[in-house]
Amino acid sequence: MKWMLTKSQKKILAEDEMKKKQANQQSDNIELSKLVNHPDHYTNSSIETIDMIESITAEGFHYYLEGNILKYLARYRHKNGIQDLQKALWYLNKLIEVRYDTSDGDVHT
Repeated sequence: MKWMLTKSQKKILAEDEMKKKQANQQSDNIELSKLVNHPDHYTNSSIETIDMIESITAEGFHYYLEGNILKYLARYRHKNGIQDLQKALWYLNKLIEVRYDTSDGDVHT
């Protein structure tokens, strides 16, 4: 025997599904943000890997950033999609910060 749901029951089920979907999307966004901004595999030591690279490369650090921007832009269609675009943006923002001293939030030209 099939169960028949009333309109109000269907509405409640649809609202529950929407809430679950929104919660999953929010969780996915938080996880994606962590993967882009501070991945666990780069933050396991006392110094974050990007800071170590900046220290080692000194004046050439901006070339490293430019290379990563190009890498992530070139591969996003074929590998990690939006995650690679966000990584390219992260490196672009870091390049702007380094080249134009935006640590105070303003772009200085």
